Amino acid sequence: MEFKLFDDYITLQALLKTTGILHSGGAIKGFLEENTILFNGEDEKRRGKKIRVGDVVTIPKKNIVIEIVEPNSVEKQEHIEELAEKERVSAI
Repeated sequence: MEFKLFDDYITLQALLKTTGILHSGGAIKGFLEENTILFNGEDEKRRGKKIRVGDVVTIPKKNIVIEIVEPNSVEKQEHIEELAEKERVSAI
């Protein structure tokens, strides 16, 4: 699967929650204890590991590969507009 990263980085914990692999951030500790997570092919156990465009996160036990990609210019603009709209609505 591809994950489009709109910020400089995302933590491993946030990535797993955002992609729906974990239902809550609190589940990460047990998940890391029970599963092998590979970050660019190397074992990773830090929930706060910063993941950037070009990185690959693999969960072999679940047969999941997440490639971190950069969104195109149209997607970036849509993301900026969505954030602006959310901010506008929350200010009301």
